[in-house]
Amino acid sequence: MKLSTKGRYGLKAMFDLAVHYGDGPIALKSIAERQIISDHYLEQLIAILRKAGLVKSVRGAQGGYMLATDPKNITVGDIIRTLEGPLAPSDCVMEDEPKVCERANYCVTKGVWEKIRDSITDVIDSITLEDMLEDYNKIKSKDNYMFYI
Repeated sequence: MKLSTKGRYGLKAMFDLAVHYGDGPIALKSIAERQIISDHYLEQLIAILRKAGLVKSVRGAQGGYMLATDPKNITVGDIIRTLEGPLAPSDCVMEDEPKVCERANYCVTKGVWEKIRDSITDVIDSITLEDMLEDYNKIKSKDNYMFYI
C-alpha cells in the first residue's frame, strides 16, 4: 500500500501548521515554500482539510490558515483518511461499506486483509500531531544538521 501525494503532502502541511500552532494564521505561500509543494496543489489539499474541520482560514492581509484544534486532538489517521479515503487493502474489508463477496465465509485472504487494515488503523490513529512535534523537537535538539518538516 502506498499513499498518494495527497496524503504525504497533506500530512507535511498539517505538521507545518502544528509547528506554528499558536502563532496565528500562516500564509499558504510560506507553508508551500517550506514544504516544497506547489501553491496550487497545497490550496487544493487545504480546501479538503478545511471542509473536514481540521483547518480553519482567516481572511485579510494578515490572514492564512491554522489548525482548527490543538495538535494533540488531530491524529495522522484523521488527516490521511480525509485526504486519501478509506485505507483498507481490499474492498471486502472497507470499514464503512465493505463489498460483499460470495466467498467471504471461507476466504483465507480476507483475514489477512483485515489484519493489515487493523494494524494500519492502530498505528495512524495512535499518532497525533503533538507526538510528531515531540519527535521533531528531539531531532532538532540532537544535532544542528538540516532536517525536514
